Amino acid sequence: MKTKLNTRPSMVLWASLVLTLLISSCSESWLDIKPKGRFTEDDLPAGSLEGQIFAAYSGLQSEATSGLPYVAVHNIRSDDANLGSNAGDFASNGPIYDNFNYALSHWLMDSYWTGHYALINLTNNVITAADSIANPDAATLANLGEAKFMRAWAYFNLVRAFGEVPIIDFRITDQASAIRPKSTIAEVYQLIDADLTEAVSVLPLSWDDPLPGRITQGTALALQTKTFMARNMFSQALASAQAVMATGLYDLSVPYNMIFREESENSRESIFEIQALYNQNQTTYGITYASRQGVRGSGDWDLGWGWNVPNERLLGAFEEGDPRKDATVLYSGQVNAPYNEFVPAGLDQDYWNKKVYTNPALRRQYGNRQGAWFNFRVIRYADIVLLAAEAANEIGGDANVDLALGYLEQVRARARGGNTSILPEVTTRDQEALRQAIRHERQVELGMENERFFDLVRWGIDVETMHDAGKTSYQIRNRFLPIPQPEIDRSGGVLIQNPDY
Repeated sequence: MKTKLNTRPSMVLWASLVLTLLISSCSESWLDIKPKGRFTEDDLPAGSLEGQIFAAYSGLQSEATSGLPYVAVHNIRSDDANLGSNAGDFASNGPIYDNFNYALSHWLMDSYWTGHYALINLTNNVITAADSIANPDAATLANLGEAKFMRAWAYFNLVRAFGEVPIIDFRITDQASAIRPKSTIAEVYQLIDADLTEAVSVLPLSWDDPLPGRITQGTALALQTKTFMARNMFSQALASAQAVMATGLYDLSVPYNMIFREESENSRESIFEIQALYNQNQTTYGITYASRQGVRGSGDWDLGWGWNVPNERLLGAFEEGDPRKDATVLYSGQVNAPYNEFVPAGLDQDYWNKKVYTNPALRRQYGNRQGAWFNFRVIRYADIVLLAAEAANEIGGDANVDLALGYLEQVRARARGGNTSILPEVTTRDQEALRQAIRHERQVELGMENERFFDLVRWGIDVETMHDAGKTSYQIRNRFLPIPQPEIDRSGGVLIQNPDY
């Protein structure tokens, strides 16, 4: 397992490379593009393609891709989480994300859109440069694979959030070329599939260099699994998930209550993790993921904005004695493990997201309370194991039911931690009963991890589930956000608003 202390030198190196690149290009507009030609590897300055890749990784650290816009779109809209924060924030934002009264322009949705397209632009720069090389070597192809993965991830987020979106799969040469009409959902997925197929073919299983969090073949296979499951392509998803397992690089060996501690960053549980670097000497490359969700209090308990909090529905989903409940929920008015801190009573919320709860020793060491050093775990191995279980059950047949039960038991066994009196093994072979068991397991295993809303949508039970949760304003149209009105205005009407908005 790599710890934050062990990886800090390499993270400093990575941050320095990105900073050098950004400083060298700060006088150049992102629209200033040279015509594309054909070059050899020697025509590019040494390390330039890798430098562009590091810039793309820095795009993952944006507010849109690892901060509050991401959390609002992916998790606050679910049935088992609420906006949280305080009465003032709820008055202006709660009706949008808790009650689905989407605004045509709202800072979080607008930022989500522009931040993801900014990341896509960074990846297109790399892809264009790589395509210009006549005889790329393995290192260049690996950089190309990293860029293709990031572009696919950005489009997967956009297509789930907005539905039909413009495809920009080229380097922008002028402002007019960035104005594109929406493509169909099928066309967006066609690009995602092509990008991930190529990424899988050229990415290494692991990297020789010490930089943590670099995208690998396993990362691309995991995202491929998730994109197949979003379309109910169960056979393809099972094959991709099993390919992730076959790498031998990931497992469930990290105890559940350790997964979201700083010392477990980049562990064998983690398949895709956005890196954060922040200490008293380096403040440029932190991310806001923890601070936007940290306890909203005062003094020592001013840990963040307090958005995205679990509600009673999530608490009630855990089986009796499930240790994952207290590893997911931080409680006001009591002492909480593992740091034995008493969270004050009388705060605006009774519950907080414990999966962003930072080590108080690091808060003191870094002279900061709001967790800018805390990595964002985007895809965990348990997610892929449960998707494999789900896919196998949906395909059906005795052999696949055996697979589904085995995968489900792997996750439950890790959760029970040797305590055989809790979380009994699921043994049903009835497809519907097993389907419900797997769906329940995803809710509690991945609680507060940005999966629930899109799970409900792909299962086709989002309307009934939201209504059962008391979120009765939810309608089918709310699966997709409206296209931000500023983008429609800038396009001169080329972009068309989503239906019913």
